[in-house]
Amino acid sequence: MNSQVRHSQIANHPTAINASLDLVAVSKPIATILQRALCGEEITEQEGTALFSSSGNDVAAIAQCADIIRQRTVGDSASFVITRNINFTNICYMGCKFCGFSKGKNDTDAQLLSMQEIAKRAQQAWDRGATEVCIQGGLHPDLPADHYRKILQSIKKQVPQMHIHAFSPFEIMFGAKNSNMSYKDFIADLMEHGLGSMPGTAAEILDVEIRKQLTRDKLTTAQWVEIISAAHQLGLPTTSTIMYGHIDAPHHWAAHIALLREMQKQHRGFTEFVPLGFVHYESPLYTDRKKLKLNVRPGPTADENILMHAVSRIMLNGWIDNIQASWVKLGPNYAQQMLRAGANDLGGTLMDETITRSSGGIHGEEILPADMVTMIQNSGLSAYRRDTLYTKLQSYPDRQSVNLIASCSGALT
Repeated sequence: MNSQVRHSQIANHPTAINASLDLVAVSKPIATILQRALCGEEITEQEGTALFSSSGNDVAAIAQCADIIRQRTVGDSASFVITRNINFTNICYMGCKFCGFSKGKNDTDAQLLSMQEIAKRAQQAWDRGATEVCIQGGLHPDLPADHYRKILQSIKKQVPQMHIHAFSPFEIMFGAKNSNMSYKDFIADLMEHGLGSMPGTAAEILDVEIRKQLTRDKLTTAQWVEIISAAHQLGLPTTSTIMYGHIDAPHHWAAHIALLREMQKQHRGFTEFVPLGFVHYESPLYTDRKKLKLNVRPGPTADENILMHAVSRIMLNGWIDNIQASWVKLGPNYAQQMLRAGANDLGGTLMDETITRSSGGIHGEEILPADMVTMIQNSGLSAYRRDTLYTKLQSYPDRQSVNLIASCSGALT
């Protein structure tokens, strides 16, 4: 069964997340863990693995426990941000097996946006109410050492007030090497030229053996941790992510989240945790799985998606308050359901999205602000629009308030 079918069936799944929390029907080991979690005790990596390995009634109970913790932590509201993705180049020679986005320099659909085009797209986003642009791209072998700095300068010259959320740890590694700078010095230079925060992507699974199979270990777990830690030490906030549902397993997920938790205890630099389900349709990791001799799954199951959002809420309780459901990966209806399984944020309206679509993603490029509000309210929560760092910008306490953001819903030109 493919991911699209699984997602559409979740509402009728026997462990659907609207089931009541009844520990009598839950297995004793899981009930014990959930009781500890509800008492505010920290859940161990081993206990996290047990939660991730759950099935049947246990899944519903875990989701309900996460929903309770979400309510205690952030209240009965959920958020979104008006943003635009600007993927400035798809030219990349890293050869990550899961990626369907990268192109060679001579491919007919290869692209490298000019500084003028990047600034123009940022202006268009600002004119439509965006407070953030997210900038990421492939690792183009011919980029000059100051390319990332020039991107920041171009955007800030055009739209000085725009928050720039940019450059994955992979790009930081690449840029620092090209510039002959340390990670910390390279990040500090970018901050001086307008970098406001950094996506914690390129994490995939922070497991040595899995990473070797996914990325040939071109950005190791240790390097990812070093780069993110350098950003946090400099006061630059980042997100944190996981990509799951391919050749991984529950113990990898629990270890990944436990590592993020330990990093957060050191510097408090993560703003949110974003689970990203593997999109398999046109990913080389899946389409070439026989040649690669890998047992690759077609993305996460319905239960695994619920568990990823719920268990991350439980394990990260007290450390990372915001759990984001990615409508790009899950689809809008399914992402909405995650708001009652531990998530409290739906991410960005995006305006453009190319990386997931390049791997066969089927959920489009943009959701309008009014639709974000409706999705949140349909989950039984109140909605608010936030900035990148989760400052509340505008509240939508009732359905009539959706009309107040109609001005943000024009077509992108």
